[in-house]
Amino acid sequence: MEGKKLLFIVNPRAGRNKPHGPLFDALAVLSAAGYLVRIHQTTAPGDAAETAAREGGQYDLVVAAGGDGTLNEVISGLMRLDAPPPLGYLPQGTTNDFASCLKISHDPVEAARAIVLDRVRELDVGTWNRRSFVYVASFGAFTRSSYAASQAAKNALGHFAYILEGMKDLNTLRPYHIRLTADGEELEGDYLFGAVCNSTSIGGLMKLDPERVVLDDGKFEMLLVRSPRTAADLQSLVLAVLNQQYDSPGLVFRHVSALRLETEETLPWSLDGEFAPSEPVVEIRNRQRALRMLL
Repeated sequence: MEGKKLLFIVNPRAGRNKPHGPLFDALAVLSAAGYLVRIHQTTAPGDAAETAAREGGQYDLVVAAGGDGTLNEVISGLMRLDAPPPLGYLPQGTTNDFASCLKISHDPVEAARAIVLDRVRELDVGTWNRRSFVYVASFGAFTRSSYAASQAAKNALGHFAYILEGMKDLNTLRPYHIRLTADGEELEGDYLFGAVCNSTSIGGLMKLDPERVVLDDGKFEMLLVRSPRTAADLQSLVLAVLNQQYDSPGLVFRHVSALRLETEETLPWSLDGEFAPSEPVVEIRNRQRALRMLL
């Protein structure tokens, strides 16, 4: 491994309330394993993606240090390469949904030690029109909370910041009328929430049964929550989601490889916790085993 080059992309704003010592110790672990490390600190939204796309092909390994948004950007950049290098991840964000799903340690030193073991796992990646996502694309109720909570609030309050932001959405809870085709099945109606995911956790608020989530099978888990007619129906839907009762009335749960969603409404999305503006037509596809991660 001696002489291999590593591009370390770090978001300095993520996890500001965490001590920096463990991150330096993680870099020492990577360096001791024979990697020549170049550190790039991101300076603005989109910088991680552009850096990964522009420089990633020149390195044997890229390591992202930050939250889910940083990970999304780095993966989006790597997916623009013909032959992307493997990726390592040091979770530094607030919820770190995908890291939890992959059982990546939140201790940077432990995560770095796992990376240098050179155990490659191939994972599916999603495309949302022209953008990429690794673990979830969602719309509707509570989607806004994943990207609207300020970085300062997330640093100060942690996961509770998402809950507070989600509570604001209760006042604007509303259905969206969509037309959707998923692997040939056609659905049309009013829905409060929808998610296409490849993870066991969504926004730190919703859990999916690990027995029903496979990260490299070429399929996403699609969950739709129909608009309830009464307050009692809404309560039943919430309980069904929390208890992972996906076959309950009002829920649509499928394993799908591709879908097309059309709407005439303004329907903002969240991709791995990052804002995606409304588009009248959204095409989502699964790129099976397109990403190699060292875990």
